[in-house]
Parts: sequence; C-alpha cells; structure tokens
Amino acid sequence: MDRRWDVRRAGPDEAPHRVLMIPGGLCSTEFYADVMAEPAVAGLRLVGVTMPGFGGTEAPEDVSMENYARLMAEFAAESGCDVVVGHSLGANVAIEMAAAGLFSGPLVLLSPTFSRGDEARFLAVMNGLGRVPGLGIAGWAGMLKLLPKAMKRELPKHRAEALAADMAANDPATCRRIVRRYYEYLDRWPSLVPRLCEADVPAWVVRGDHDEIGLTDGERRGLEACPRVRMVTVPDAGHAVLVEQPARVADVVVDAVAAVL
Repeated sequence: MDRRWDVRRAGPDEAPHRVLMIPGGLCSTEFYADVMAEPAVAGLRLVGVTMPGFGGTEAPEDVSMENYARLMAEFAAESGCDVVVGHSLGANVAIEMAAAGLFSGPLVLLSPTFSRGDEARFLAVMNGLGRVPGLGIAGWAGMLKLLPKAMKRELPKHRAEALAADMAANDPATCRRIVRRYYEYLDRWPSLVPRLCEADVPAWVVRGDHDEIGLTDGERRGLEACPRVRMVTVPDAGHAVLVEQPARVADVVVDAVAAVL
C-alpha cells in the first residue's frame, strides 16, 4: 500500500453501500473508531482514511485543498464509496470534492468551516506565526506539544488519552505547509455556502450545540435556503461531535446512505 494511506475498515465487505470517512486536520482514523463501532452502521462498509500528511503519514507534494479533494475522490472511486463523511478540515475537503464535480453522492459534513472568520482563533494565529522566518516550524512544534493536553479537557475521558496521542503524532513542518494552503483556499472562496449549494448534492451539515467553529447568521440562512442541505444540531457536543456523540452521528450517516440514488 502507498505509504500515504492510513486506512481503517469496518462492516461487511459485501455491503451494498460503502462510506468514505475523512478525519479532520491533525487527526487520523482513530477519531472515527467510535462512530464505526455503532450498531446503527453495522450493515455498512465503512472506510476511514487519514488525509495524507497527518497522523505520521506522508504528505503529497501538493497540499492544496483542490489536490486533497482529487486524492480523496480517487480513493472513493477506487474503494466503491457512494457516501462521504468528513470532519472539520475533512468536511471542507468533502465540500470541494462535490463542488469540483469529483463526487456526486451524499455528504455528511461534521463541523465544516464556511469562511475564514469562522475558523478557530488559534489556527489563524498559527497560520500567521507559520509565515515568520525562523519561528514558523518552532511555533508549530510547540503547539503540537500543547494542543493534545488542552484537547483532553474537551474529549470523553475514556478516549482522551488515545486521541491526544494521535494528534501529537504530526510533523510541524507538514502542518505548517497544509494550513497555509488551507487559508489560501479560504481566501479564494470568501464563503463556501454557495459552493456547497451549487454542487447540488444531498448534504447534512452537523454541528454540536457548543461548537467553537463559527457560523454566521447569513451563512445559516444560506444553508437553510439550499433545498438539498439539511442542518443538524447535536446537543451536548462541541467541535469533536464524532467522539462526543457517535450514536447521533451514526444515525445521520444512515440517513445519508438512504439518500443514495
């Protein structure tokens, strides 16, 4: 197997539907373990794939969002996946897959970012610091030491240790490079709401009720006006909705599979 790919599979290989699950930035397929273990999705073939460059995997030379969308779409096609689930940065890759015409099936978007201003403040700070000569990589190295410890407070206790260790297994230089390209992408598309709506695919936008990723009133109105977009608010969950409320996320995945034509 190509060294770039970290793949986690669950469910019967002969299942009629296959679901590609893309983790967020700094995360590997470990973040989908709880959703993949839910009884509601037991009959589906689930294929989790870490985005190359995160979790100790090898990054491609081109780390633009457009290239990640191409890579994930190619993997989805090769694996026979007809639904895509993405979390955070992975959700944004899923949006681009559909918007670029690379994938036409249903999407489950777990806490995507629709504009630069919605993104977490610390990430904007790291992107700025990453551009300072001599400080960029050192700043990312320091952040990767501190972030897992900080994240433990927001994760379920029984999973916090494993997930924090997962986030720590990232290369500072690679993270710096990917985040820079990500912000360049957000600058090219000041709002991704029209981009998702014009893709004209069934999409579920899933957010925890105290998600730290922003969503403006205008963005919400735009999404609610899209006939093929459904908004789902999950109680007692933040940005890590897939590990905080995996059963609710699994239910949405089942709904998305039912929308496959």
